Amino acid sequence: MEALPTPTQLVQRVHHSLLDAICSGELPADTRLNQDSLAKRLGVSRQPIVQAIQLLKNEGFVCAMGRRGVKVAPLSAAHVRHLYQVRASLDALAAREAALHAPDEAQRHGQTLLEAGRQACASGQPLAMIAADMAFHRLIYRLSGNPLIEESVATHWHHLRRAMGAVIDASSPPRRVWEEHSDILDAVVDGDASRAERLARQHAEQAGDALAQRLTRYLADFSLTAEAQKSQPDP
Repeated sequence: MEALPTPTQLVQRVHHSLLDAICSGELPADTRLNQDSLAKRLGVSRQPIVQAIQLLKNEGFVCAMGRRGVKVAPLSAAHVRHLYQVRASLDALAAREAALHAPDEAQRHGQTLLEAGRQACASGQPLAMIAADMAFHRLIYRLSGNPLIEESVATHWHHLRRAMGAVIDASSPPRRVWEEHSDILDAVVDGDASRAERLARQHAEQAGDALAQRLTRYLADFSLTAEAQKSQPDP
């Protein structure tokens, strides 16, 4: 994390910096958040740190450690499944409305994002893959003409970005995801609202199941590694 200047909306800047560090894995799950240390790293006073941490706590990215302060909240496969249940309905609605109201705009902008997604997969860079995935879905949300869809999904996206970042394997990029994105876009461009809705819902449900399964395995492996380290004698 880079030191920050002192803008008018400093709390928001600090919040964004800490959120990005959590979602990228720079601040992993169960990391204790020391306010003085964070203030020094970001070049700010403790007050915006305290306020930003409270926002993160409200959003579910930070949790209490009793009298020991707060820590980065653990990842949860169950939470991921719940988020995708909500997303499946919102994504389906967005795709349907986009097909009804903006097929021409989808055609103008969609292919560029599809190509960016394929290039991100080819690059083998997980953060680029996640950013491209988010950009595609945000296009569909915007084309729906309903701003409440993107607003509702906004916080969910950060939780999903965090989970994706933990389990996406650069050696096995999710190319199938972009084939499904292409099918959704084709339905929107064709103005086929029913097909767009069905494909978007199916895509979200399958992605949620796959991510939750991979996260379950990741957390199991992480737990075994942590237990093995605890059992090793001190040097």
